[in-house]
Amino acid sequence: MTDSNFIKVYTGNFAVVKRIAIELNALDINPIIKDQSESAILGGFGGTLAPDFQEVFVHEDELERATEIINKVTKELKS
Repeated sequence: MTDSNFIKVYTGNFAVVKRIAIELNALDINPIIKDQSESAILGGFGGTLAPDFQEVFVHEDELERATEIINKVTKELKS
């Protein structure tokens, strides 16, 4: 992602990324999800070594609120 207005806030598997995206959308934060394996397949390079590897980006103006949500979700998943 070359747009400097967006910041990567999380990297993980599909299930956790989906949960984070739902929580962020509920607060009117629209994350950008980058799926490395899908990008490789579309580019003709086949799959990647980590097929569930996804990245979540948010606009820099929403960073603080997004970080709070990500911390909440990951803490819930650990307990």
